[in-house]
Amino acid sequence: MTNYDVERAMRMITQKGPMRLVLVIGIILLLFLLSRPWVQVGAGERGVILNFGAVQDYVLGEGLHFRMPVVQTIALMDVKVQKSLTNAAASSSDLQEVSSEVALNYHIIPDKANVVYQTIGVYFKDRIIDPAVQEVVKAVTARYTAEELITKRPAVSEAMRTTLSERLMEHNIAVDAFSIVGFSFSKIFMEAIEAKQTAEQLALKARRDLERIKIEAEQKITAATAEAESLRLQRANISPDLIELRRVEANLRAIEKWNGILPQVTGGGAVPFIGIGETPRK
Repeated sequence: MTNYDVERAMRMITQKGPMRLVLVIGIILLLFLLSRPWVQVGAGERGVILNFGAVQDYVLGEGLHFRMPVVQTIALMDVKVQKSLTNAAASSSDLQEVSSEVALNYHIIPDKANVVYQTIGVYFKDRIIDPAVQEVVKAVTARYTAEELITKRPAVSEAMRTTLSERLMEHNIAVDAFSIVGFSFSKIFMEAIEAKQTAEQLALKARRDLERIKIEAEQKITAATAEAESLRLQRANISPDLIELRRVEANLRAIEKWNGILPQVTGGGAVPFIGIGETPRK
């Protein structure tokens, strides 16, 4: 169509009245609005640009963006932290069956949202995360005995988190937090663990009682030895002169207490009564 044809068409429209021109402009605006030449990327999202279905090398950040109608479509990817709860069955190094419940917090690396969309799609949890968790739990659990899984739980959790982070980073998924919600074992094993703990507690109590009895016996022996040594020293310090000295001291104390009156003696027959301290009768 030449410029002459366009001008001719415009003259025909204007000749038929201004209302037709308004109608044409309205139809053009309506078609423009229906084609939605913009896209809004929400908070915690990234927009993957598709040109006729082909993923482009850059992503759209949060906010309002314009796109080419018909040519471009925008796929939104959630890059916020998400939570996954997975149940995994494994065996310990001593061949005990272990059921684990694992909680994982993760997010897609925002700048790699287009790569994740292109290589994995939007169902990355079922395709990548759950299988990775299952494999990592099996591999790490096999390094420890069932008892060590309980007593060394922080070390087991850290080993799983490190291994899982490396696995998921290959797919542009970052691990934010990892925790073992719980371990569960067979009923027979749990009863054996409980019996062992009970026996250890009883043995510990017996050792403590034995130590207490031993200490009390040593204290009694020490006290008896000290008492015997004290008696021995006392006996070693007593001599005949000391006995005589103590007898004299006792007599002196008795003399000091005497009031000067001699005792009176009465008797019959050949033994006369001597009254000392009384005036004889005349």
